[in-house]
Amino acid sequence: MTHHMKLRPLPFSGIASGRKTIELRLLDEKRRRIHVGDTLIFTNADDAATLTCTVKALHVFADFEALYRALPLEKCGYLPEEVSRASAKDMEQYYSADEQKQYGVVGIELRLI
Repeated sequence: MTHHMKLRPLPFSGIASGRKTIELRLLDEKRRRIHVGDTLIFTNADDAATLTCTVKALHVFADFEALYRALPLEKCGYLPEEVSRASAKDMEQYYSADEQKQYGVVGIELRLI
């Protein structure tokens, strides 16, 4: 199955470069339809460029706090010098604590095609 998602320019360029291999999302109804082996097409929100990836793995957690403790943050888009300052609260600009509690979260591990 093929799924479409929008990305801001910074995470888009991280995936394009191969540095970011895990996309973080709320595990809402849309993301629950994603399975290992599916295709994801990411569209850059600024210029409509696209990237195509295959889903390698799905890492499911109750919230971003648990995800940040378990997954390598460099693969989630943080630069090595940013990891010491990284916080699960960073994700609250996208998904509230209430949404995380309601749905859970997922790290979608990707392979760029």
